[in-house]
Amino acid sequence: MEKSTYIYMKKIGMFLFYMMLFLVAGLQILPLVWLLFFSLKNNQEVFNTPLFSLPSPPRWENYVKVWVEGDIGLYFFNSLWITTVSVIFTVLLASFVTFAITRMNWKLKHVVLGLFMVGLMIPIHSTLIPLFNFFMKVKLIDHPMSIVLTNIGFNLPITIMILLGFYNALPRELEESAVMDGCSVHRMFFQVILPMTSPVIVTTTIINMIYNWNEFVFVNTFISSDEYKTLTVGIQNFIGQYTTDWGAIGATLMISVLPILIIFFFLSNKIMEGITAGAIKG
Repeated sequence: MEKSTYIYMKKIGMFLFYMMLFLVAGLQILPLVWLLFFSLKNNQEVFNTPLFSLPSPPRWENYVKVWVEGDIGLYFFNSLWITTVSVIFTVLLASFVTFAITRMNWKLKHVVLGLFMVGLMIPIHSTLIPLFNFFMKVKLIDHPMSIVLTNIGFNLPITIMILLGFYNALPRELEESAVMDGCSVHRMFFQVILPMTSPVIVTTTIINMIYNWNEFVFVNTFISSDEYKTLTVGIQNFIGQYTTDWGAIGATLMISVLPILIIFFFLSNKIMEGITAGAIKG
């Protein structure tokens, strides 16, 4: 095959490849476009117009209604602070555990790692009744700490698993130099190890943020007061016994989806960098 023919065929192959990627991307974006149009309609337009038809006129008041009348602002704030606290403690505790397992020598470290990995095999929702009974005994039912503790407990195993490969690849010469300079274990972790693991920290932070933000079952089970509900549960406020405000539900869903989409859009490269670095270095 001549060189010019090979280059021509390669260009065609790349063109077809990118066309396929654009098609897949379009299929992924299509539900978001539908949700946006859905959120700008009233009940009559939802059922009597085509799925992807533009509402006429767009009913932006649906967003005002859910934010002001539906307490979505309160639910948004609850989702924000519960997610933030859960992510901070999950990543920090997982970093402590991973540092102790990979950088220290002690007898039961493999047993402890195995116990955390067992957590990956436990179906989350099979623990609803035991957790409900436990939180009932310690008086944490209808308290946001029940959600924070649950998020931390179930996200620790996957976070530790992601961190392991990266921590195993860190050169021990850095720690030896730090010890020779009189650095304590705590100072070594916070000033040497933790800054070096920032790529994988960003990855685990985003993954945990997505999991915690979208949590529904635990919030719906443990929280009954509107004061502590999150966005995923607050949507039910617009589902009545006789009527359902579908436009308001669409607006609430759009508000709940946007923060994660924006964060993922700007930091998606960091996720791949962190996972790839851990996989290659480990």
